[in-house]
Amino acid sequence: MIFKSKYPDIKIPQVGIYQYVTSNPNKIPDDKVIYVDGVTGRSYTFGEFKHESKKFAAGLQDQLEFKRGDVLAIFSPNQVDYPIAVLGTIAAGGKVTTANPKYEATDLSYQLTDSGASVLIVHPEILDVAIEASINAKIPASRVLLFGEKEIKGYKPYRSILNNDREIEPIYYFPEEAKSTIAYLIYSSGTTGKPKGVEITHTNMVFRLTQTLIVENKLGPHSIIMGTGGLCHIYGMDRITHTTLIRGATTIIHSNSNVETICESIQKFKITFIYTDPKIILKLVNDPLAQQFDLSSVGMILSGAAPLSDKLERKFYEMFKIPILQGYGLTETGAVTICPDTSVPGSVGILTPNMKAKILSDNGHELGYNEPGELWIHCPSIMKGYLNNKEATDAVFDKDGFFCTGDIVSVDELGNFFVVDRKKEMIRCQDFDVAPSELESILLTFEVVSDAAVIGYYSEKEAAEIPTA
Repeated sequence: MIFKSKYPDIKIPQVGIYQYVTSNPNKIPDDKVIYVDGVTGRSYTFGEFKHESKKFAAGLQDQLEFKRGDVLAIFSPNQVDYPIAVLGTIAAGGKVTTANPKYEATDLSYQLTDSGASVLIVHPEILDVAIEASINAKIPASRVLLFGEKEIKGYKPYRSILNNDREIEPIYYFPEEAKSTIAYLIYSSGTTGKPKGVEITHTNMVFRLTQTLIVENKLGPHSIIMGTGGLCHIYGMDRITHTTLIRGATTIIHSNSNVETICESIQKFKITFIYTDPKIILKLVNDPLAQQFDLSSVGMILSGAAPLSDKLERKFYEMFKIPILQGYGLTETGAVTICPDTSVPGSVGILTPNMKAKILSDNGHELGYNEPGELWIHCPSIMKGYLNNKEATDAVFDKDGFFCTGDIVSVDELGNFFVVDRKKEMIRCQDFDVAPSELESILLTFEVVSDAAVIGYYSEKEAAEIPTA
């Protein structure tokens, strides 16, 4: 049985990402504030963003000889210049790979080397890790740039390549080019093994953004949004970096997960909608300080990046009277489901526009309503493939183009999906995908260990899975 979205099918805009996000359908003025740093207060208007991102693109070309198809890596926590670097690179015709700011040098080295990155932008606080990794990946120091205004240890700020007023005309993509041209390499472990570069094309991302605008159609230029999700992950990249621009909304970008800082921002900016994850929701529930702030401006929260337990969701609502919506998606697919309301406890929602799904038994037979099985999906939002890994790509697609999620789900007669279990091996721990096999191999290096098995144990205290041996 094939399950189809209740939403009407939508046409895919046949344009590149930069053209799409700056198309300004809501006719916002250039002086409308779009991005605000929740910690420093620095901000960009819509006009400033366009000017700075096109200057950055020109600087890449003029000073670093950055060419169409080259890869720029970003290694930084959330901060307000992040979208400039991302979309400036896209305007220059490049690809962007974003790395988790919690990575150690070995992890970062692997991603830089595997992606073929030739330029690295890094936050000063994690420069030492970046230096070691960039040396291992053979990226010259002259091509390692810093967020911020200061030169540190001979490494120049990224603004050093914005020292003239030349703007480029962003690269234009014809429809077939947009379908085939890779824009982002976002690293994910998929269902097993080492992280793989997920190839997201211009069309993939534009379609994901179009889906988001439709399923979150109550948000617009009037909205004041807070984003705490990491911009290095697809959730933050989609909802915070990109959708803010096409909506014309004001978005407060947070790098600090401190409860007081977050609550101060909600109260100060009168936030109306929040993109966050279970660990932030848990902190708000557990810290009495949160109840000393006026959070009444918040009408809704969307929790993503990891599962949110029913217990935590109920407790949060009892304390703050703010409803939480959940969705379900993967780096490889974008949003698969989204909750249009909170009426079905435990559900991750209904299929997003143009999404088709089938649920298979262990022997490959298609299942029907209320029969748990492995979820396979088909949609224009799904990745092109895994970078330089045809074997892994072929393993997750069937002959009809359906993608294997590795998750066990069921669906009721109303089209509400429920994540029941996980067939895939990966353990989602905070901001990391952890492969049990890797931990097991490390444990087996100790002489006192004769055998090892690692599983994921859900911790209510951490609101996350914890690897347990």
